[in-house]
Amino acid sequence: MVAGGFGSGFVPGAPGTAGALLGLVLGIPLLLAPPGVLALAALLVSLLGLWAIRAAGIEGDPGWVVIDEIAGQFVALLGLAHPSVLGLGAAFVLFRLFDIVKPGPVGWADRQGGAAGIMADDLIAGAIAAGILWAVRQRWPWVLG
Repeated sequence: MVAGGFGSGFVPGAPGTAGALLGLVLGIPLLLAPPGVLALAALLVSLLGLWAIRAAGIEGDPGWVVIDEIAGQFVALLGLAHPSVLGLGAAFVLFRLFDIVKPGPVGWADRQGGAAGIMADDLIAGAIAAGILWAVRQRWPWVLG
């Protein structure tokens, strides 16, 4: 249940997108919480994901495992100062883009296998998305709201 994102991993056709969307929805109130709460939640979900994947003996990266997308989306949201429609949309699109395309270190992590590999590619994709969002906020603070 945990590895499957409490059912979101069983959405036909787009389980990763459904998991990321769940991460986005759960992340919005965490963005409104005191500083550090979202980062702590990302860490806890990541550790929970590692445990769930190992405990279930999951090999490879089956599509229904989406706890990694939830954690990765939380990491992507770390690039925002607060929620805005444009910022949330950008965090979601950038995270999914890097998770699907798997450039450089994202693809490398994906090939590592095991629970760490399953989690790491999404965490790295989220970190890249967060970095881009942070950079945009620094250069053009009015863009993301």
